[in-house]
Amino acid sequence: MRERLTQYAKLARMDRPVGALLLLWPTWWALWLAAQDFPPLGTLVIFTLGVWLMRSAGCVINDFADRDLDPHVQRTRERPLASGAVTPREAIGVFVTLIVLAFGLVLLTNKLTIELSVIGAFLAITYPFMKRYTYLPQVYLGCAFGWSIPMAFAAISGDDWTVFAKTLPLCGLLFLANVIFSTIYDTEYAMVDRDDDIRMGAKSTAILFGDADLAIIGVLMITFALAMLLVAQRGHLHWPYFAGVGMAAALFGWQQWIMRAREREACFAAFRNNNWVGLVLWIGIVLSYALK
Repeated sequence: MRERLTQYAKLARMDRPVGALLLLWPTWWALWLAAQDFPPLGTLVIFTLGVWLMRSAGCVINDFADRDLDPHVQRTRERPLASGAVTPREAIGVFVTLIVLAFGLVLLTNKLTIELSVIGAFLAITYPFMKRYTYLPQVYLGCAFGWSIPMAFAAISGDDWTVFAKTLPLCGLLFLANVIFSTIYDTEYAMVDRDDDIRMGAKSTAILFGDADLAIIGVLMITFALAMLLVAQRGHLHWPYFAGVGMAAALFGWQQWIMRAREREACFAAFRNNNWVGLVLWIGIVLSYALK
């Protein structure tokens, strides 16, 4: 039993928290911005646990979708499904369990949040199949990862549509910014596997951008920083937040520098570095409201 649970945990990437953190930071941005201060503790706990469960569920369904592809990719061939340590039937069981637990948490919120969670579940389930049909799965991932943002605003607003409607400009701006952010870091991630993906016929923005990848990522980084500056206006944020945006810009500059030769290890390090981008922006938001 211990061995099976260990394999299930690896399947859900519970031993690799960076991906969950990249989903958690935008969710916390949204909770603090929606509440204009520290969000209700119960809501914070629900969304934090929900992020970990949904990210894990997303990893499981992703590996299930790629179970015939992963054995041929250097970075993924040792994953539980690819190596045969976990069967497809077991993977489906783990996925369903995680989804049910996540939905149980959503039931503790309100009607509007529950309704929005159905869309979020659809995005999470369908994302892994996008690389077969479009060169923009990273953009779709941004929508899937970012759907926690409108859910967070809905949870803070309660079932009051009037209150929720007033937050839509800020909510929509933050959602768009996160789609750009996700496209940045997941393109860096896809650059690690670009050669393998081309050989296997998979699609990604890394393949679409080609030799212009670093330049396009740079444009996306600038656009994301500008969008987050607009968030400051809508969210009534102050100098600590602007300091956070400045630190995020410096981290982006460092990512561009280490990726200049497009080496696999450097691209993966740049991807992981985005965890710090999300963190400094969240700290900026927290301090801005705490010191106002």
